Amino acid sequence: MKIPHDAFVFVGDGRKAIFLRNEGDEKYPNLKTERVFEDDNPPTREQGTDKPGHLGKAMGSARRSAVETADWHDLNEHRFARTVAAAMERLVRERRAPALVIVAPPRTLADVRNALHADVAALVIAEVNKDLTRHPVGEIEKHLTGG
Repeated sequence: MKIPHDAFVFVGDGRKAIFLRNEGDEKYPNLKTERVFEDDNPPTREQGTDKPGHLGKAMGSARRSAVETADWHDLNEHRFARTVAAAMERLVRERRAPALVIVAPPRTLADVRNALHADVAALVIAEVNKDLTRHPVGEIEKHLTGG
């Protein structure tokens, strides 16, 4: 993959996002960390204490139905992805980035893609379906450029 000079690379999952910028050129990329976001998102069992709700007798039925509890951890991961996508949009616009690469696992990739406005989405030159948030920048660079 060729990453233009000053292009941004978004590497994220539901809990961490790294914004990288290519200080090099397409032939010799040099990714540098611009910003890092981390979300403290404990498991649902630590976030909610309510017991599942119940629906009353419906339409002549003598049974009551349990209502599934909210998965707060999952909801927070979706919220985090939308929040960091908005931050990436601001950065891409401020710096007039020529291109954007998004690297994330499938769910986060979809959340980020859906959160981007059309003008920024038009700058996306590649989407990589991988979780590389725990890799050093040098390994991310090698993975993206095949080096």
